[in-house]
Amino acid sequence: MGDQASFKHQQSHTYKIWLTFVLAILLLFVSFIASLSIGAYRIDFLSVITYLFHHDESEPALIIHSIRMPRAIIGMIIGACLAMAGAMMQAITNNPLASPQIFGINAGASLMVVITVVLFPDFSPTSIVYFAFVGAALGGCIVYYMASTGGGMTPVKLALSGITIHMFLSSIIEGIVIFNETSTEDVLFWLAGGIDGRNWTDVQIIMPWFLVGLVLAFGISRSLTILSLGDDVARGLGQKIALIRIVTAILVIILAGASVAIAGPIGFVGLIVPHIARKLVGSDYRLIIPASGLLGGVLLNISDVVSRFVSFPSESPVGIVTALIGAPFFLYLARRGGRSL
Repeated sequence: MGDQASFKHQQSHTYKIWLTFVLAILLLFVSFIASLSIGAYRIDFLSVITYLFHHDESEPALIIHSIRMPRAIIGMIIGACLAMAGAMMQAITNNPLASPQIFGINAGASLMVVITVVLFPDFSPTSIVYFAFVGAALGGCIVYYMASTGGGMTPVKLALSGITIHMFLSSIIEGIVIFNETSTEDVLFWLAGGIDGRNWTDVQIIMPWFLVGLVLAFGISRSLTILSLGDDVARGLGQKIALIRIVTAILVIILAGASVAIAGPIGFVGLIVPHIARKLVGSDYRLIIPASGLLGGVLLNISDVVSRFVSFPSESPVGIVTALIGAPFFLYLARRGGRSL
């Protein structure tokens, strides 16, 4: 009787996982089509489908190809990058409040990008990504050190350390912007986090980093599942804990740093999505990471579509919408003492 109940439970869980991935893929497709269709220039569904299967020289096709298609692709990629980075950070720190934004990675990457763009404008967009990696690593290391001292890391200490470093680095960014007014407007818009204006060059820049991060994240997912059981258990099962954490930290820096370099410090995606994915598919990171990637793409593309109506017909940064969604979610988690959903 017990075996039969266990089998039914396992079967139900498997069905739930399959349903989650099918619905996530369907939602990703719907959000992608909505991103191509909705905007100041409305393009009907038939024109979008026609473009996907047959390229012509019509005005809707040109708008889709040159403006909306790269924007939608960038939205999916960056949403996936930030969500997977957040999931991996929560795994290696065993802290449900960990995310690229809370951990200072976004702020560090933003500082280095702003320094590069404002003080060294001749650098190519491709090389700016490497400066973002350096800043992401610097910000993450500082927050990790501050949160780990004095009795070990806790959700509250992580949040306080992250907010402190974020405010400190943000003040440096503001100082740089104030004293270099020629670049103020573009930099301030970028700092709010946005994917509007992205083009095929940006897709080419971020795609290799995304693919590398995606493959390595899948490769390390089993080890992250074991690590989530605790250091002692993972060590007993033969896992090299220090190596796993170092490799995962490098992956987080690659995914989050490349995202910030292209779209600015878009917040809360890496915090919200892993919790939702964990609630839907369980605690196995072989499922959490791909689920987070799909749902991250959905969240960012839907947020981008919503952001087009904030000051319609003008564009608004998508970071405004993710902040409106994420801030209450963060407060809810903090109120629960850092526990998951």
